[in-house]
Amino acid sequence: MEHSFIQLIDLPDEILVNIFKKLNDVEVLYSLMGVNQRLSKIVCDSMFTNRLTLLRYLWNGFIFPLSRIVLDRFCLQILPEIHHKIQWLNLESLSMERILFAADYPNLRGLGLYNINQKTAVHFFMGEQILTRTFKNQISTVIITISNKKEDLSAKIEIMTVCSHIFTAFPNLLYLNFHQSSDRQIDRLSFDCQIPMFCSTLLELHIKVQRFDDILYLLDGRFNKLCIFYVDVINIACTRTSLPMINNNERLSNMKCFSMTSSCETCFYDELIVPLLQRMLNLEKLVLNFAANCQKTFIDGNNLKTNIFNHMSRLNIFTFNIRSKISFYDQMNLLSNEDIKNTLTNLGDDYKINCCVDYFPKEKTGQCHIYSYPYSLTYYDNITNNFSGGLFKYVHNVSLFDERPFEHEFFIRITHAFPFLKQLTINNLTPQNHKQYENLNNNQDLPIIKYPYLTELDFIDVHDDYIEQFLVNTKTYLSNYIHTIIDYNSLQRVTHNFTREATRINCYKFSRLIFCDVLDLPKHIVDYFPHAEIIIF
Repeated sequence: MEHSFIQLIDLPDEILVNIFKKLNDVEVLYSLMGVNQRLSKIVCDSMFTNRLTLLRYLWNGFIFPLSRIVLDRFCLQILPEIHHKIQWLNLESLSMERILFAADYPNLRGLGLYNINQKTAVHFFMGEQILTRTFKNQISTVIITISNKKEDLSAKIEIMTVCSHIFTAFPNLLYLNFHQSSDRQIDRLSFDCQIPMFCSTLLELHIKVQRFDDILYLLDGRFNKLCIFYVDVINIACTRTSLPMINNNERLSNMKCFSMTSSCETCFYDELIVPLLQRMLNLEKLVLNFAANCQKTFIDGNNLKTNIFNHMSRLNIFTFNIRSKISFYDQMNLLSNEDIKNTLTNLGDDYKINCCVDYFPKEKTGQCHIYSYPYSLTYYDNITNNFSGGLFKYVHNVSLFDERPFEHEFFIRITHAFPFLKQLTINNLTPQNHKQYENLNNNQDLPIIKYPYLTELDFIDVHDDYIEQFLVNTKTYLSNYIHTIIDYNSLQRVTHNFTREATRINCYKFSRLIFCDVLDLPKHIVDYFPHAEIIIF
């Protein structure tokens, strides 16, 4: 080690800088600051001290403080030495106050506060906190995720009040990204209580809300300089509870970038989404991700041009993922995939657009999915046999639905299109036509399908063939630690009452089984799923 260290310090400063830039800044400072004068000078450069992330991310997404020994060294030695060079700090709940009290930070402009528990957030933003007074006029950028384990109304009001007090704590705020760390719908912000919220300086806002009314509330003039708005909303519906008190008519002339994502289907595209967009006359960038039940006509290129493009003369970036659904009662005059493609040419040559049209005779419904490519979302819903393929490297969550069977080749296409797939939901009651034999020698052309990153597999209203598709080890190779929701009776049939050898290997890899339709389980199921936590709802 001594000889290796001598070789390291013999390198020129430029090479050392390039090496250190590939490492974690916190590790570089902790390991090399104070070793000698030359290394200390290099690692104290602004490229290593401007932005510090003083927390730990685990592989499962959980956030923890630095180890005690590392935290002590930073608070007692390193931060007091480089405090004037720090412009941004990323912190977590348990060590946040100690780090902020460790030194003065005269040039601190941004704070990232992650997994902050509700009590700490209330104390930090709503009390007479010396920390917020210290940084009152300095901070222009805040990112905060709040963890909330309570579900009562008082807790929700408290979190909304915290959001409101951020603008009081930092009156020169230009950028705010505020949401709760949980993805549960119940944890979304909703401004029922009409908590006062104003800021005359805010330019960019990222937020997750419960209702479309909350979007209108945030855009009624209380942030009169807002020009960039990213919002994730659950319920796009006409609730009419707060609309009379919201100014929903003024033009949003300052808005240059608007992004709206919703994972729930809406019936109010024409009534709510279109009028809001038509208020943004100077929009330059638009991102739309939603599903709509349009009853009679799909949202196609003609619709987008009439309702959106013709009202936004400055729009030059349009990214979208729109899935529209209609009802039909006969097979006459149904638009084809080619028909929809022809309408999309109206948007111009600047957009690479994919589309997929499906009709489901049993449901008497049709689905049209249009999206810009490359695809940047982390989910892709309601994939059918008409899926055209491609590479979707950001997608981790996929759902499949069709009234036609999903054959083995279809699942091969899915793994090629979504190489980093983690969550898969299947909804298909139609049996496969071409079932693969358990003996691969009889099916040389059907390779075993591998899902190296899959951890959650949900079988929602599926035929037994699809459970067998994933459990038989000559068809599918699963990774370890699989969580699944599954029908007990189907599982019992596919595994031959938990005795089938062909499904034993993959069942060995399950770490959680959730049943919703059974009271008593046979004792030998534990032997078949030895590593699984079994949950009954």
